[in-house]
Amino acid sequence: MGNSDGENIRNSPLSLPKKMRPFQVGGQSGCAASGIGEASARLFVEHGAHVVITEIQDELGLQVVASIGTDMDNFRHCNVTDEKQVEETVAYAVKKYGTLDIMFSSVGTLHLCSVLDMDMTVFDKTMTVNARGSDLVVKHAARVMVAKKIRGSIICIASLEGILAGAASLAYVASKHAVVGIVKAAARELGVTLSTKHVAQAALLLASDESAYISGQNLAVDGGLSSILKLE
Repeated sequence: MGNSDGENIRNSPLSLPKKMRPFQVGGQSGCAASGIGEASARLFVEHGAHVVITEIQDELGLQVVASIGTDMDNFRHCNVTDEKQVEETVAYAVKKYGTLDIMFSSVGTLHLCSVLDMDMTVFDKTMTVNARGSDLVVKHAARVMVAKKIRGSIICIASLEGILAGAASLAYVASKHAVVGIVKAAARELGVTLSTKHVAQAALLLASDESAYISGQNLAVDGGLSSILKLE
């Protein structure tokens, strides 16, 4: 996704129920209509999922919905920086499918500039889209899951820039570190009890073709324990 003034932006969450009824939330800008969001929506549909795609650019979003072959009412206009729009989009998915088992968020906007030339307005916008947008998606997905006692999944796409400082701008690096922090903080409250089957399922994923680009990682299957500090 991009916005009307041509900035390089992607900002779209995908919510998908585990019973194969996904819901994808887009935003001020996003990749519901391109990139990771579009690819995710297509892959979930291939696996039998029903998607709701959201995008700030209605024409672009509708084109993707049509190309995927889903009903046109599976599109929703949504700006992830607007809490009311995010809340209403989540409510729409729940009303349409009766559940929300998975929220997949790939919110992101990128502006390239050096630290010396950084425009604080751009910094604020980047943090608003990337960090605030991710936070709102997590918040409203979690509210529904807790209220309906759904053992769901909330997945947020950050970036390598959320671990290391690479070639991206300071604002982008800071915002993606924030996304990682948001997920860790949410995991502290929403984690599940570990079983041996969870480890076996992770091993099954790593043995599958779907994990082809996951390599050299120390995958901690611990309900987020190694990422959070629990205060008694």
